[in-house]
Amino acid sequence: MATGKKIESAENILKKETGELRDLLQHEQFLIGAIAVGWSLFQLSLASFLILDSVAIRAIHLAFAMALIFLNIPLTQKPRRFLGLFHATGRIPVFDYLLAIVGVGVSLYIMLDRQGLAFRAGSPITRDLVIGSFLIVILLEATRRSIGPALPIIALVFTAYSFFGPYMPSVLAFQGVSLTKYLNQIALSTEGIYGIPLGVSATIVFLFVLLGSMLDKAGAGQFFTDLAMALLGKYKGGPAKAAVVSSGLSGLVSGSSIANIVTTGTFTIPLMKKVGYPAKKAAAIEVAASTDGQLMPPIMGAAAFIIAEYVNVPYIAVVKAAAIPAFVSYFALFYVTHLEASKLGMKGLMKEDLPDFFKVLKAGIHYLIPISWLIVELVVLRHSPELSAYRAILLLIAIIFYQEIRKSFQQGQSFKQAIINSILLVGSGLQRGAKNMMAVGMACAAAGIIVGIVGMGLGGMITQIVETLAAGNIFLLLLITAIASLLLGMGLPTTATYIVMASLTAPIIVTVGNLYNFVIPLMSAHLFCFYFGILADDTPPVGLASYAAAAIAGSDPIPTGIQGFLYDLRTAIIPFMFVFNSDLILHNINSWPLGIGIFLMATVGAFAFSSAVQGWFIIQNRWYDVPLLLVATVILFHPLAFSDWVPVLFGNKYANYLIGLAIVAFVFLIQKIRLRNTELAG
Repeated sequence: MATGKKIESAENILKKETGELRDLLQHEQFLIGAIAVGWSLFQLSLASFLILDSVAIRAIHLAFAMALIFLNIPLTQKPRRFLGLFHATGRIPVFDYLLAIVGVGVSLYIMLDRQGLAFRAGSPITRDLVIGSFLIVILLEATRRSIGPALPIIALVFTAYSFFGPYMPSVLAFQGVSLTKYLNQIALSTEGIYGIPLGVSATIVFLFVLLGSMLDKAGAGQFFTDLAMALLGKYKGGPAKAAVVSSGLSGLVSGSSIANIVTTGTFTIPLMKKVGYPAKKAAAIEVAASTDGQLMPPIMGAAAFIIAEYVNVPYIAVVKAAAIPAFVSYFALFYVTHLEASKLGMKGLMKEDLPDFFKVLKAGIHYLIPISWLIVELVVLRHSPELSAYRAILLLIAIIFYQEIRKSFQQGQSFKQAIINSILLVGSGLQRGAKNMMAVGMACAAAGIIVGIVGMGLGGMITQIVETLAAGNIFLLLLITAIASLLLGMGLPTTATYIVMASLTAPIIVTVGNLYNFVIPLMSAHLFCFYFGILADDTPPVGLASYAAAAIAGSDPIPTGIQGFLYDLRTAIIPFMFVFNSDLILHNINSWPLGIGIFLMATVGAFAFSSAVQGWFIIQNRWYDVPLLLVATVILFHPLAFSDWVPVLFGNKYANYLIGLAIVAFVFLIQKIRLRNTELAG
C-alpha cells in the first residue's frame, strides 16, 4: 500500500505539470477533450493542407492554449474557502468559462483585425490598447496557472523596469517606454507575445510533442524500459544502467523530465533498490537520466527548434551540434551507475527476474518504425521538421491501428471493436499531446513579453551591466550565466529558461569573447544557456523531478535532488568545455572519422571526470589520483587547454589527446597495482 501511495504522489506531480487537477463532470470532460483533439487536428492540418499566415497560426495556437488552461486548471491547486465561486476542483466554475472565452477573444484579436492594426501600426487606438492590456493580464494568469508564478513575476519585473527605468540609479537607468509603445510592441505586433518562440511552438514543437505523447499512449515508454532491462538487467547495477538507457530512449520523443520519471522510474527505481542501491541514489540516478532526456535530439525539451530560429540555422544543424554533448553525457551517467555499483559491491538481477529480450523486441519493434522514419526524414531526406514529424505521426497512427487490430483478434474481439479501440487510442494521444503543449505554449508566449521588452532597448543596458559584473572575464561571465540559468530554471520550464537567458546573455557571451580575441560560435552560447536551464530541473530546493523520483523511491526529496545534481556535474562541465572547444559541437567539422574520434575522447574525458568526482576508478581514489584525472579530463575535452605549457605533439592539436589518454592509463595502472596488492594482503 505504501508503494501505491508513493507512485500516486509521483503521478500527482505529473498531473500538476500537465494541469489535470480537476475531477470533471462528463460533459466537461467531453468539452475539454474536444478542444484538445481540435487543437491537435488544427496543428496537423497546418503541416498538410491548411495554409495560413504566421500571425493567424500563432493567434489560433495561443487561443487553443488559453481555452484549455482556464477550463482544465483551477485558480489555485488547493481549494480556498474565501475564493468561493471563483475556485472549484469538482467542476468548471462560471468564472473560468468567462476567462476562457475572453482569453480566446483577445488572443485572436491580432488576427481578426490584422488589416486595421497594420494600417494603425505604431498608432493604436483605444480599443487596441484595451484589448492588448487584457491580453497581457489574462496571459500572465494563464501562465501562472500552468507553470507557476515565477515567469509572470519576471515578466512583471521587466515590465515595471521598462516604465520606471528613467527613475533608477544611473548605473541601472533606462530611457523607459510609454504605455502605447509597450502595448504596441508586446501585444499588437510579432515582436513580443506573438514572436519567434510562440511561432516555433505553433509550427514545429507541437507536432514533436504530439508524436511523443502518442508513442507513450501506444505503449512505447514501457517497451523502451522492458527492452533496456532485458539487455542490461543481468549486469552489475543492471537496473540503473537500464534506467539510463530507457530514459535516453524515452528522451528521444519526450520533452518532460517528470513524465520520463513517471514512465520509466515506477519500474526501474524499485529494481535498483532490489539490487542494493540506496533509495536516495536510486531516485537520483532516475532524476539525472530523465532530466538529461531533454538533451537528446530530436526534441530536446522543445528548445531545439527555438535555438534553430535564434541562431538562424537549419534544425538539423542544432541536432548535429547537440549530438556529441548529449551522448557523452549519457555514456558518462551510464559509467557513474557502474562506479556506484562497484563501490557497493552489487550484482545484477537474476535471469528469471528479467523480461525475455526477443519477446520484448518482437512485441514492440513496431514502435521503432516511426522514430526511425523521423530520423530518415530529418537526416537523409532533409525535409523540414514539421513535415518530418507530420509524416511520422501518420505512420504511427497506421501502426496503432495495426497494433489494436492484432490485439483484438488475439483477444477474440470483433474487427469493429478493434477499429473503435484504435480510434479511442489515437484520440487519447491527440488529447495528451494538446495538454502537454499547454505549458510549452504559455512559456513561449509569456517569455515573448521579456524578449519584446529587451528588444525595446533594454538589452543594451543589460549587456553593459552583465559585462561590468563579469569585468570582461569570459570565465566569470559563463559562471554568472550558469548560476542565473539555474536560479531561473528552478521556477521555469526549460524552454522558458532558455528563451530568457538566450535573449539576455547568449549575445553577451559571444561579444565578450570577441573583445578578447576568443571566437565563440553563437551556437555554443545558446546551447550553454539551454544546458543549464535543463540542469535546474533537479536543482534543490525546487527541482520537481527530484520530488517525483523521491515519491517513488520513498526517499527525502532534498537529499535526492542534491545527489542527482552531483551526478549531473558530469553534464555541467560539458557546456564550459564546448564554449572553449567548439569541436565538441562539431563546429566547422564535417569529417565522420574526426567527429567520432572527438566523441570517443570526450567520452573518456567524461569518464575520468566522473571517476574523480565519485572517488572511485577501479578502486577507491587516493588524493593524488584526483588531480591527474582532472588534468586528463581537460585535455581530452580540449586538447589545446595547456598549450602554453605543453607543446602541441607532432604539430597536430588532436595528437595531444595521447597525453590525456596516457594520464588515464597511468592512473589505471597504479590503481591496478594497488588493487592487486590489496587482494594479496587480503
